[in-house]
Amino acid sequence: MVKTTAELALMRVSGRLLAAVFEMLDRTTLAGMSTLQVNDLVERFITGGLGARPASKGQYGFDFVLNASINHVVCHGVPSAAEIIRDGDIVNLDITLEKGGFIADSSKTYLVGEASPQARRLVRVAEEAMWQGIGQVRPGARLGDIGFAIERHARRHGYAVVRQYCGHGIGRDMHEEPQVLNFGKPGTGLRLREGMVFTIEPMLNQGSRQVATEPDGWTVVTTDRKLSAQFEHTVAVTQTGVEVLTLRQGERAA
Repeated sequence: MVKTTAELALMRVSGRLLAAVFEMLDRTTLAGMSTLQVNDLVERFITGGLGARPASKGQYGFDFVLNASINHVVCHGVPSAAEIIRDGDIVNLDITLEKGGFIADSSKTYLVGEASPQARRLVRVAEEAMWQGIGQVRPGARLGDIGFAIERHARRHGYAVVRQYCGHGIGRDMHEEPQVLNFGKPGTGLRLREGMVFTIEPMLNQGSRQVATEPDGWTVVTTDRKLSAQFEHTVAVTQTGVEVLTLRQGERAA
């Protein structure tokens, strides 16, 4: 759970490389691409361009390097040659990367072309909610402080927080303890210590927080088919606060 100074140095490398993947995607026109084409582009970039390993491929029997979740898909969308990203869509790309034995995990919801004002607002608030959670991270804080800040921001803007999925510890394994819930009560839960590394990854729905898993066993959707958006960063607890290991160039707290 708590990483050594040497382990944190290796996690910073993985985090910087994963940030570079998203910076590449930021320059990519997603409209008209299939989600499988995006998957293959990212795989080539991670393995050939960065000399790293896509950690999701082969994990839990998953055959791809990312999840691509469009519109009402909450998470775990499976790349497909038949699924085309279209103008006006929102699409969450969730990617993991391993280098030097340590894994980083991050996701971003992209606005594709002329997305509606309603979609843009949801995506903005989802990103803000992630930063609200990150802003609670410091030694002595509690996990409940993170979840409370996330859900409070979402509810203030009229959105529901998905409760079935959450952030997690990360390091040599993709999923480690603790679970980092996107809801909670201030002053409750595990006390944070310097050296802890975990993800913060809120998922916000336009309508109900209820979700369901499709017959493929992976794809999670909103039951009311309204939009869902997610953002995720891998963070480390520092002596004085928090370090975002997957921070992208030009990105700042929302």
